[in-house]
This record gives sequence, C-alpha cells and structure tokens, in this order.
Amino acid sequence: MSYPVINTCSVCGDQLKVSSLHCDSCNTHYQGDFHFDKFTYLSAQQKSFIEVFLKCRGNIREVEKELEISYPTVRARLDDVISSLGYDSSVEDSQASKKEAIDSLSKGEISYEEALKIIKDQD
Repeated sequence: MSYPVINTCSVCGDQLKVSSLHCDSCNTHYQGDFHFDKFTYLSAQQKSFIEVFLKCRGNIREVEKELEISYPTVRARLDDVISSLGYDSSVEDSQASKKEAIDSLSKGEISYEEALKIIKDQD
C-alpha cells in the first residue's frame, strides 16, 4: 500500500524537502537535497480542479458543467490555483476577466448578477 507524499511539517507547517529515495526493484538508494515541484504543494481540491480544467481543455463553460459550479466560482478557483503556484494577477488579467464576463453575459452563459460580481471582484 502506498500513501500520498506529505509535503508540510505536522509540527510547524513549513514545507518539507526530500532527502532520500529508494528503488524497490534494484534496492538503489539516493540521498541528497531534492525539492518538490510547485504542484506538490497544491491542495487535493486544487489538483482535482486542474485535472478537470485540463480535461475540458480550458473551456470554462465545460468546467462549469463538469463541476456543477458557476462561472465566478470557476474563475475564483482558477485564480486560487494561479496564486498558489506563485503567479500574480496583473491589471491585464483583470481587464481580460471583465471582458470575458461581459462576453459571457451577452451570450447568456452567466447571469447579470454573476457578471457584476466578476467585474466588482476585479476592481
């Protein structure tokens, strides 16, 4: 039985690093300072969201259907993942989000209230 790799210290909450690796096939051991990639530190919910997002080829409308959540919730989860990976939202991203909200509203994909919330959240 295998368990997911823990990546935070249960005592202080700081990020852990890998110091030993082992191959079961040939019994080779590696020791050193190895690091996890950025995705290791994402929550299970964030990883699940990324999987659905990729499966839907980034189509937010399809993500909405798959997860049965609203457009603003999809955007919020996407922004959360982007932030957790260490990237900042820029003014350009804010403007693009506002434009997407207006476009989605005009296509009837989201309600007026959802579009207004997205626009207000970007200010």
